[in-house]
Amino acid sequence: MPPPSAASALQTHIEQRRATVAIIGLGYVGLPLARAVFDAGYNVLGFDVDHSKIEKLARGEPYLQHLGGELIAPFVKADRFRATSDPKQLTRADVIILCVPTPLGAHNEPDISYVLNSTRMVAEILRAGQLIVLESTTYPGTTRQDMQPILDARGLMCGVDYFLAYSPEREDPGRKGMTTAAIPKLVGGVDAASTDLAIALYSRCIKQVHRVSSAEVAETAKLLENIFRGVNIALVNELKVVLTEMGIDIWEVIEAASTKPFGFMPFYPGPGLGGHCIPIDPFYLTWKAKEYGRYTKFIELAGEINKHMPEYVVERLISALNDERKAIRGAKILVIGIAYKPNVDDIRESPAAEVIELLARHGADVRYHDPHCPVFPKMRHYQIDLENQPLTEANVRDADAALIITNHDAIDYGLLGRCARLIVDSRNAMSRVPAEQVKARIVKA
Repeated sequence: MPPPSAASALQTHIEQRRATVAIIGLGYVGLPLARAVFDAGYNVLGFDVDHSKIEKLARGEPYLQHLGGELIAPFVKADRFRATSDPKQLTRADVIILCVPTPLGAHNEPDISYVLNSTRMVAEILRAGQLIVLESTTYPGTTRQDMQPILDARGLMCGVDYFLAYSPEREDPGRKGMTTAAIPKLVGGVDAASTDLAIALYSRCIKQVHRVSSAEVAETAKLLENIFRGVNIALVNELKVVLTEMGIDIWEVIEAASTKPFGFMPFYPGPGLGGHCIPIDPFYLTWKAKEYGRYTKFIELAGEINKHMPEYVVERLISALNDERKAIRGAKILVIGIAYKPNVDDIRESPAAEVIELLARHGADVRYHDPHCPVFPKMRHYQIDLENQPLTEANVRDADAALIITNHDAIDYGLLGRCARLIVDSRNAMSRVPAEQVKARIVKA
C-alpha cells in the first residue's frame, strides 16, 4: 500500500485532534482564536515577537483587559498550550494561522509587511504536510498572489505538499456573550485541497463554517462587511452635521426610523471611526481597484466624511465655549473616554487621539478620564503624554467643559450631569441620565 498523501495524512491528524496548531500573533484576534482551538482539543503553539506577552501568558497574567484572566486561565498549566518567540518552534506545527496587523501606510496604501514578514518566517521552516491560513484583513489576492510565491520558493507544491487558505477574523472586542467559537467562519483556499483541510480544522473549533469558492471571495467578503459599516456610519455622520444646523436631533431621527420592521438598520454617528477594521479596511479595496483602472468614489467619500468627524466635534466644542464667553485657548477640557469603542481598553485608530491633538493645537489644557486606559498608550501617529484622571466632583467642576468621546458603561454620567458646567456629547451618552438630574448645559456633537 502506498504511503498516504500529505493531504490525507494531515486530514487524519486534524480529524483525530492530533494536529498541533500554531497561531502567529497573540493579540485581539490570535489570543481568542487560540482559546477556541485549545477548547476543541488541539495542541496549541502561540507565537508572538513581543516577548512580554509570552512571559505574561506563562504567569497567567492577562494583557488584554476586556478579555479578562479567564480566557487564558486554562493555558497556564496545560500540557497542550505553549507560547514562544522562537520561530524554530513552528516546525512542530501541522497548521500555522497568521493573525498579524494589516495597517495603512502614510498615504492610505495597504501595509502588508507584517503578513509578508510572517510568511517569510514560515517559509524558512515550511515542510510537507503543513496547512497555512491567513486571518488578517487584506485586499483580494493577498493569499494567492503575495503569500503563495514566498512559500512556493521553498520548493514545495501548494495543494500537494503544503496547503494555503484564507479565513477572515470576525472579532468584536468588548461584545458580551459572543465567543470566537460562536461567530460563523468563512473559509476559502487557493485550491480545493487547501479549502477542505482548513474546513476540517475550523469546523471542529467553530460552530458554523461557510465554504466559499476561493481565497479571493473570502478576502473580499471581509472587506464588504466593514465597508458596509463604514459607508452607513458616514451616512449618519453626514446627516448629523446637516440636521444639527436644522435643529433636528439625529439620535431621535434614528430611533424613529428604527421602528420600521423591514428595510432599515440603525447606524449611529460619533466623533470618528476607530479600531483596526472600519477606518482601514475599505482603503484596501480602493487601492486594489486602482490596479484594475477602477475608482471606488463612494467608499472614498465615506472615508472622507468619517475622517472629518474629529474636526467637527472640536468645532462644536469651540462654538459651545464661545457661547459661554470662553476661548478654547487655555480652556480646561476633560475628555471622557479614549478607547475606540465602549468597555474596552483598545485605542487603535481611536478618534480620541486626533481630537486631543486638535485641542492641543488650539491651546486647550487637555486631560482625560477613561476607566479602562490608565495611561495614553503610544500610537504610530500620535505621541500623547497623558494619564487617566479620576472622575471626581472636583475634577469635573474644575473643567470648563467635559467632552464625551467614548461612552463606557463604567463612567458616572450622573456625576457629570450634576457637576459639569458644559458637556459636549458626541455619543448621546447623557440621554441615559434623567433630564431633571442634569444641571450641565449639554451640546450634542
